[in-house]
Amino acid sequence: MTGDQPYQADADRLARARDLAQAAEAPAPGADGYGLNPSLVVEPVAWSGLPALLAGEENEPRPGEEPLLAAAWKTPAGGVELAELSQAELLALKVVAEEMDPAEAARQGGVLPGVVLDALDQAVERGLLLRPPSLLTRTAPQAGPHAPPEFLASDWFTLQWHITQSCDLSCRHCYDRSDRPPVSLEQGLEVIEQMAAFCGQRRVRGQISFTGGNPLLHPDFSALYQAAAQKGLAVALLANPCGRDQLEHILAMAQPTFFQVSLEGLEAHNDYIRGPGHYQRTMKFLDLLQELGVYSMVMLTLSRDNQDQVIPLARRLEGKVDQFNFNRLTLVGQGASLTMAGENSFRDFLQEYAAEAGRHPHMFLKDNLLNLLAHEQGGELFGGCTGYGCGAAFNFLAVLPEGEVHACRKFPSPLGNLFDTPLAELYDGESARRYRAGPAACGSCRLRAVCGGCLAVAHGAGLDVFAERDPFCWLEAPLA
Repeated sequence: MTGDQPYQADADRLARARDLAQAAEAPAPGADGYGLNPSLVVEPVAWSGLPALLAGEENEPRPGEEPLLAAAWKTPAGGVELAELSQAELLALKVVAEEMDPAEAARQGGVLPGVVLDALDQAVERGLLLRPPSLLTRTAPQAGPHAPPEFLASDWFTLQWHITQSCDLSCRHCYDRSDRPPVSLEQGLEVIEQMAAFCGQRRVRGQISFTGGNPLLHPDFSALYQAAAQKGLAVALLANPCGRDQLEHILAMAQPTFFQVSLEGLEAHNDYIRGPGHYQRTMKFLDLLQELGVYSMVMLTLSRDNQDQVIPLARRLEGKVDQFNFNRLTLVGQGASLTMAGENSFRDFLQEYAAEAGRHPHMFLKDNLLNLLAHEQGGELFGGCTGYGCGAAFNFLAVLPEGEVHACRKFPSPLGNLFDTPLAELYDGESARRYRAGPAACGSCRLRAVCGGCLAVAHGAGLDVFAERDPFCWLEAPLA
């Protein structure tokens, strides 16, 4: 780079900004709210591509089509970043610098609050902004003695909200066909208010996963879905396939984080479990989700009868779904009439699944016991079932239509009722702490923070979920 280039003055200013950031101390978040990174230096530039040029890349800057802002800053980890700021990053900086309420900023911009909160999150991730750490953290004995730090605090909290028991299917493994009235609109709005307040208090983002039954059958589904999005909560759907018009109506209100449907194997077995024609309807619906740009997920409930169909189904779903997962069958409700996958063959199945997932990116790792394989094979640990091992009553709770709160919906794990006791009190209560701690038999295991087995499977096998570990765990003793 010679000194007579037309972009030289801009490049020199950015280089000085980089030097200032390099000389600054690594920033640390304050105790309250979002804050600007004190090392941040922002410069207006007329040329695009200067950060890459200063990084030594072979890059020819070009005149910007509009005024640009570039910045240099030191990250909390101690590195220095130099980049042109995106519109989302500029929005985040404006909100914090002008001390704007994110909801008000969203109203002024004609967008949902989640758009502003996403911009703030991205700016924090890059180090442009600082915020206090999450208050959802695992402590001993929940964490185990050798917990990787990245699995000890969650930045998100999910409420799996069963707003109705009404369903257009009658699946043979359904874990709850009890007769419960749907949540009323008034009570539903109260749930949303409590969820938003809880997440604000705990310094986390919140997601409501609408489910049932089939949540789309609730008479006030649209009002509840829209209210959650307007509160800045991420919204997701665990539902049955619907028509184009209904899906487009949902998208007009708010883009879901994902839309999850279920398949139980290849066509004959799936339709035996979920009803005639369900397989083909779901396959067509996955095409519709892809066409409309909705992130799609397929969940399979693993039993002895479909264990050999998991990988063939996953192969058929390649290119049709963004994410494929399985959960093990729990012997609860109608599922008690079926048979769990074989314990003796389960390790081999996991090994085959993990190998196949390495070749097919849409096959995700979810079952906590996959971390046992990773440890044995010297592989990288992953977050397990909820991103933090068993997330029951940690970064996840389930709420039933009448307000009954459970640590995990796959088995009876009641904590109280949301309409009698605030969500924060239920979360901090003794029952929730016991579920968070998980089985005592796992407490000293070095994989506890990313595993803990499956409490629901242990319950279905007649075990004490607070004492005994997942019956599928093949370890002779906890990993020291």
